[in-house]
Amino acid sequence: MNLILDASITLAWCITRSDPSEAALAQEALNFVRLNRAQVPALWYAEILNTLVVFERAKRLSPEDSSNFLNDLDTLWIDQDLTLPSDTQSRVLAAARTHQLTAYDATYFELAHRKNASLATFDRQLAGAFRKAGGHVFGDTPDTP
Repeated sequence: MNLILDASITLAWCITRSDPSEAALAQEALNFVRLNRAQVPALWYAEILNTLVVFERAKRLSPEDSSNFLNDLDTLWIDQDLTLPSDTQSRVLAAARTHQLTAYDATYFELAHRKNASLATFDRQLAGAFRKAGGHVFGDTPDTP
């Protein structure tokens, strides 16, 4: 099973979700990645870092918390998709246009679609678009990722 992580579910490993079912799903995704592996688009790294900085500025995380979280991420099997943007940009634009997604979200959509992977996200619009396109969203079926 291939899994594409978006930043929202990854960040829930550091910043606990207020909804208990989302917190449990985030933990399930973390356990899956610990035992298997996951893939992310290149923009995932910038999204993770930006959110950490925002939370540091809001005093919800300390710089030490951010560093510890990044060190923890480095221990996981999270692979960056190395496909050139020139090879994916038309598909990303098409997904954004067709499904009313941001280009950022369409990047995750395109990668999960291209890899025939499950998509792990808390973004409802992205998850809904991926389901409508026939994709599987992590956590939809209790027995499978």
